[in-house]
Amino acid sequence: MAENSAAKWEGRVSEALQGATADQIWPMLKDFFNLHKWFPTLANCYGLSGTNGEVGCVRFCSGFSIPSTDGSGSVVSWSKERLVAVDDERRRIRYEIVDSNIGFKSYVSTIEVVEGGDGGVIEWSFVVEAVEGLKLEDLVKKFETGLKSMARRMEVAVQKN
Repeated sequence: MAENSAAKWEGRVSEALQGATADQIWPMLKDFFNLHKWFPTLANCYGLSGTNGEVGCVRFCSGFSIPSTDGSGSVVSWSKERLVAVDDERRRIRYEIVDSNIGFKSYVSTIEVVEGGDGGVIEWSFVVEAVEGLKLEDLVKKFETGLKSMARRMEVAVQKN
């Protein structure tokens, strides 16, 4: 069933910020090479090429959230990700996975922080070809859990400054 393997999954999660504004969080999100400071299941994230935060730069991320699908039996999952758009006015970045061992094909993700509520709201959306061995609901749940923790960590960082 070739048609099923090319099915696109779409997901969107959001998390309200407490005690932090969109303008305070934006520089942390734009710091493309340092997502591991905020995202709980990333052990490493660093630049491979280009200038951090500029379109075309590539980062390497590794962690433990999504199992490897490369048959190596590796516990560590990794991806190489290219920043494809930055919109400072809308506080939005878009990136794509260019290589990984987690089975993601045609993955594109958008993260933005908008004003709302008591401070701001981080919104994270993605489109990816269906991933064998995963369920869309489980993937969305991983994003929800990760984003909630990421928002709390960012709030703490803002309060310390």
